[in-house]
Amino acid sequence: MYNPKSTKAEEFINNEEILNSIKYAENNSNNIEVINQIIEKAKQKKGLTHKEAAVLLLTTDKEKINEIYNLAKEIKEEYYGNRIVLFAPLYLSNYCINGCTYCPYHAKNKHIPRKKMTQEEIRNEVIALQDMGHKRLAIESGEDPVNNPIEYILESIKTIYSIKHKNGAIRRVNVNIAATTVENYRKLHEAGIGTYILFQETYNKESYEKLHPTGPKHNYAYHTEAMDRAMQGGIDDVGLGVLFGLEDYRYELIALLMHAEHLETLYGIGPHTISVPRIRRADDIDPASFSNAIDDETFKKLVAVIRIAVPYTGMIVSTRENKECRKAVLELGISQISGGSKTSVGGYYKPEKEDEDSSQFEVNDNRTLDEVVNWLMELNYLPSFCTACYGSGRTGDRFMSICKNLQIHNFCLPNAIMTLKEYLVDYASDITKQTGEKLILKELEKINDKERKQLVISNLDKIVSGERNFKF
Repeated sequence: MYNPKSTKAEEFINNEEILNSIKYAENNSNNIEVINQIIEKAKQKKGLTHKEAAVLLLTTDKEKINEIYNLAKEIKEEYYGNRIVLFAPLYLSNYCINGCTYCPYHAKNKHIPRKKMTQEEIRNEVIALQDMGHKRLAIESGEDPVNNPIEYILESIKTIYSIKHKNGAIRRVNVNIAATTVENYRKLHEAGIGTYILFQETYNKESYEKLHPTGPKHNYAYHTEAMDRAMQGGIDDVGLGVLFGLEDYRYELIALLMHAEHLETLYGIGPHTISVPRIRRADDIDPASFSNAIDDETFKKLVAVIRIAVPYTGMIVSTRENKECRKAVLELGISQISGGSKTSVGGYYKPEKEDEDSSQFEVNDNRTLDEVVNWLMELNYLPSFCTACYGSGRTGDRFMSICKNLQIHNFCLPNAIMTLKEYLVDYASDITKQTGEKLILKELEKINDKERKQLVISNLDKIVSGERNFKF
């Protein structure tokens, strides 16, 4: 039976409930009365159930689709404004004992170069990322208890946080590693990680087990219940995601929202982020061999519906998507993007040779971080390198409470302005500096509290003088 309060995977992600929700959505996909009722509920900006969201996803009425898009834009603006947080992935190791059929790191792939960075190599990579201007990383690693034990991950986190190069510093390390134990999640929490990220890949149990034929990741329940163990280990910021293209996108959206409902119901804290990656070409992976690929229009609709259904969550799109697609989904709900990314083990400090390519997937946006920052500003977005909530202990229910009450602007806007100023002073090209200084003047006018505005202006002067890491 479906039970969002259960900690058993097949009860809070219940196959029968998902299939019933798909059927309900199909039956009402052109029922204008039902669609209008759902849209009216969504206008309260408090979210939707998985079943309601499925109806919006499947509607084909062009007028209603435009309403959905406009509402997604409105919710994005009200919760997150025009701020876009920037980050980069850092792959520590591609040793892996799993048999995932969509990932080139699978154990049977004998021709991809296997790499594991030493702490000195990690140091070089982090300095290179700091020299680009990054303040927030998402570390990635294959699952291999011999080559990538939890002790290696913890040592790497310690190394990353310890590096201060010129004015550079990584202020938040998010972690995307395989499902693990409560004890190990507690160790990650004590190491000071930001968000623990784990993609489900697919919530369809039958498909999941076929796509993961060997290795510990084959265990559907253990993987799906990982966020519960993370919460029990003290990690209160978790990030969900599926790999769109592996299974029916309708099934995945409903299950993804059910997972969010489960976390909200049981722990009072929904997902801090939701990622929406699509399957891409990789070393020995042909995306054409997966029959559930979704086109750009469907992808846009997914982003918009997720934004409406879970308005409080941050939404992430990576360099898997090209410039044009990223532009389209930014206004529909995305609040975080990667920039200047490498999906190989190493490559920031010293580019890989062609015959040593260890990339996990093909990148479709190869612009530098500076080019991405300037592009965002030209689109009237405010690039943010802010990590102030993490640095101030505003995580989990403390962050969610502020966000759901639409008070996050009081913190995020000033912090975004100040971190952009840091970037402009320390790293930006001349053209980006010119664009950024104009944008900062414009964004300052949005701060209504005179005392807070004056403090931001004072801090901007201090940043020019060399001080760093101011935060509200």
